[in-house]
Amino acid sequence: MGRLLLLLFLALGACVPSERVPPVVAGPAIAPFEAGPLPWAPHPAYLLDVSPPRPQPAGPRPEADLVMDDGARLPLRAWRPEGPPRFVLLALHGLGDHGGNFLLESGPQLAAGGALVYAYDQRGFGWTATRGLWAGRDRMVADARAAVALLRERHPGLPFFLLGESLGGAVALLAQPEGISGLILSSPAIWGGDYFPWFLRPPLAVGAALLGPLASPAVAGGIAASDNAAALRRFANDPLTLSHIRLDMLEGLVALMDDAVAALPGCCRATPTLFLMGGKDRVIPTASARRALRDAAVPRVVFYPEGWHLLLRDAVREEVARDLLAFMAAPATPLPAEAAGRAWLEGAPR
Repeated sequence: MGRLLLLLFLALGACVPSERVPPVVAGPAIAPFEAGPLPWAPHPAYLLDVSPPRPQPAGPRPEADLVMDDGARLPLRAWRPEGPPRFVLLALHGLGDHGGNFLLESGPQLAAGGALVYAYDQRGFGWTATRGLWAGRDRMVADARAAVALLRERHPGLPFFLLGESLGGAVALLAQPEGISGLILSSPAIWGGDYFPWFLRPPLAVGAALLGPLASPAVAGGIAASDNAAALRRFANDPLTLSHIRLDMLEGLVALMDDAVAALPGCCRATPTLFLMGGKDRVIPTASARRALRDAAVPRVVFYPEGWHLLLRDAVREEVARDLLAFMAAPATPLPAEAAGRAWLEGAPR
């Protein structure tokens, strides 16, 4: 028995990642990527036997770190066109995701259309040192603005666009960096304010206050985020995605959605802004999102009746990518697909 316990402790000790101590770089800056240990532990059944290979994250390996003003490092990935880029697109992923996974399907198609596509792991997600911890609205918005500034400086003269999906859409909406050519919000997290069920707020607040570190499954109630089963399996198995979300992170997400809804009436005026919405979205309820956009008089919406929440991974992703490329080519020109969006908004109940 003693030998068995010793083997168990040794096996568990081998699973503890070594501390990552990257070189100190004064930020904001772009620095070489410093890979920390991948979060992973073998299944208990393998503790006394050979463990399976360590799974690898989806998407291209980060090529650099965006170093923020407080020293935090946000891994940056890229999809590059074969020839000179027509425009630059910086993309922000959603809750629990990371920059390599969420554009695995659409990144290559956007690059084939001439876009130089960047995506970084937002603070608290992916390969960042604070993975699993909520960074807060102000910090995430400041990170987005700093990332835009760093990449615009790297590519002067090229049209620059900011894309956000879900959580990333709320961050992009609140950041609204000055001087960009356009803003694209794909299924943004706008289930907040008066559109969020009031009866869910008290238990969430109490749970976050008393049991903040307690985590719940990232997928609740059998709600599917996409019709792409392979992408859902990939998300579930990726070592950098979050399979469980802390209660205090969920509370922070709801507060972020409240702020995003409050920002809707004043958005989309100075910068061409395109909202992408799916008719089968069950993560951000379609009815609530439609009312929020209609009440805020948002001018430009593309509606995909067969789209789910993860439009850039859904079966409609090629259509979505074509619309994004058309928008970036002429951001001030309405897309033909916006007609369906206007009709969808007009059908929202009063």
